[in-house]
Amino acid sequence: MDERLFLQVAKAIADPRRLAILEAITRAGEITCGELARLFPIGQSTVSHHVGILERAQLVNVRRQGQYAIFSARPETLKMFLERLNSRLLDVAQTTAQNGPKEGGP
Repeated sequence: MDERLFLQVAKAIADPRRLAILEAITRAGEITCGELARLFPIGQSTVSHHVGILERAQLVNVRRQGQYAIFSARPETLKMFLERLNSRLLDVAQTTAQNGPKEGGP
């Protein structure tokens, strides 16, 4: 996973509403925009906006069926993100253990 996609995924799931939408999509397996809008107190255009961000972050697939957009989760992207995050944090922990914590830092 390249740095650009890593940061896109981090930003996408940092929003509580988008994370809840991703959870709903994952739980459902496949779900339409209208079905998502009924689960949340927001309009379909807002759902579409959030799902668009999730799609650009490669966290969901969008399949067209007639006039409907059907969403499904892409767990492989989240798995790659978590592996990259874990690796980055382990690198920081190892560097800190070798060099000691930076002064003035948390």
